[in-house]
Amino acid sequence: MRIVQKTAIENGLTVPQYSILMVIILHEDMTQKIVGEKTFLPKSTLSQAVDGLVRAGLLHREPVEGNRREIQLTITEKGKSLLKAIHMHEGSIHHSFQTVLEMLTKEQFQALVDTHLQITNHLEAQATEQGECSE
Repeated sequence: MRIVQKTAIENGLTVPQYSILMVIILHEDMTQKIVGEKTFLPKSTLSQAVDGLVRAGLLHREPVEGNRREIQLTITEKGKSLLKAIHMHEGSIHHSFQTVLEMLTKEQFQALVDTHLQITNHLEAQATEQGECSE
C-alpha cells in the first residue's frame, strides 16, 4: 500500500484517483457505478475523485445515452499517457511487481497465476452467493 500511495502522490493523484484510473484503463470506459463496485470506494469519495480526474483532463464524463442517471467515464489520451509513464517509472508499484515476476521461474509464475485464479474464483463465488456481484 505504501508503494501505491507513493506512486499516486508522485504523480499528483490521490489513491482513490489512481485506483479509478487503474480500473478504467482495462476497459477504456465504464459507468461510474461499475467503477464504484470494482474499487469499493464510497460514493462521496468516488464522486470527488472522479471530479478531480475530469478537471485534470484524465477522464471524460458524460451521461449514458437513454439513462441520464448513469454516468459513463472514459479515460482520455492524457490519462492513458500518465498511466503509461507511471508503469515505466522505476520504483512504481508496476515496476516493483515486474522486477519480482522476472525473478520467478516459469513454474513459479504459473503456480502464482493458478493461486490468484483460485482466490479470484472463490471470492467471486462468495460475492455472488451474497448478492454482491452485478456482472
